[in-house]
Amino acid sequence: MAETRTEPEGSTAASEGIRRLAINTGGGDAPGLNAVIRAAVLAASRRGWEIVGIENGYAGLFPDAPGDIVPLTPSDVRGITHLGGTILGSTNRGNPMDWPCQLSDGTIERRDRSQEVLAAFERLELDALIAIGGDGSLRIAARMASLGLPVVGVPKTIDNDLAATTVTFGFHTAAETATEAIGRLHSTAESHGRVFVVEVMGATAGWIALFSGVAGTADVILIPEIPYDIAKVCDKIMERERSGRRFSIVCVAEGAKPLGGEVTMKTVPSGSERQPRLGGIGDQLAQQIAERTGKETRALALGHLQRGGPPTAYDRLIALRFGAAAVRCVADREFGCMVALDPPHVLAVPLDDAVREVKTVPIDSDIIATARALGTSFGD
Repeated sequence: MAETRTEPEGSTAASEGIRRLAINTGGGDAPGLNAVIRAAVLAASRRGWEIVGIENGYAGLFPDAPGDIVPLTPSDVRGITHLGGTILGSTNRGNPMDWPCQLSDGTIERRDRSQEVLAAFERLELDALIAIGGDGSLRIAARMASLGLPVVGVPKTIDNDLAATTVTFGFHTAAETATEAIGRLHSTAESHGRVFVVEVMGATAGWIALFSGVAGTADVILIPEIPYDIAKVCDKIMERERSGRRFSIVCVAEGAKPLGGEVTMKTVPSGSERQPRLGGIGDQLAQQIAERTGKETRALALGHLQRGGPPTAYDRLIALRFGAAAVRCVADREFGCMVALDPPHVLAVPLDDAVREVKTVPIDSDIIATARALGTSFGD
């Protein structure tokens, strides 16, 4: 991994010829997106470059899709570091290689519009793209890079599941939100002697559940990496009951699954074009716990609360560092890469390495060992 250069501004031999830069945000939103945009705009402007935003992922490049190309000047990004969401809009259905196009009869046809993206970049005289996204968006960026688009990726996902970076921005804010929610439930759970099941995001990686569960002192933490036995979960709850602790908190990632079982999916109406989505394990667990223990049990799914609101100081700083580093990569013409945190440095790593595999929680990690030492059950 190559460390990005630290020169804040000025022209280099590599950066000569860079004049116009584009930036977009794709996938689910995450706290810190606006901070990246601000850092990239200010860093590019100080080099004398023009920077524009592509609205709604790649949609702004297509005349028949919602969105546009908008200029981004330092005044346009003033005061946005602390704001959640993204001023450019986002979508998780914006793959230009598999674009939904509505035909005259109302049916949807999937088309590969990647060549239109390349043509739009040439027409707009854009020299590079900073693509901010999670693993899906950066897979798209890697594919576009293989077709010749000069791309630098920035890792964004509250799930913290991108390889090649120690952390993704947005994760710490999501974990903080979940931790606060768990903390608030303690008092009402203890007052009524109830069990609360808190469902958090995490389809294939349990980072949010693990961090917030340990920090929020949950009694049971269930993550995708460790299949659980519902009997063991209930044993922990009844063990607390016998010791005089009449309440329990269970923190579960949406992608957790029982031993020998499958993940829980939300049902969709018959005939609907929507695809089934993860979710519902909190309600399922609450019902099973109530039936097995006789305890009054409630479920709470935090859902998109984890994505919303202002980023924490940590996420603001990481996002600003990533945005500035992405501009340095453009200046050095390090395309087809993603900026990544390898403390204390921000590095440039190949996009293909970053999206090759999902970064899951190591089951022998120190945080899991700490939780077990504190008496936390993982249902195993």
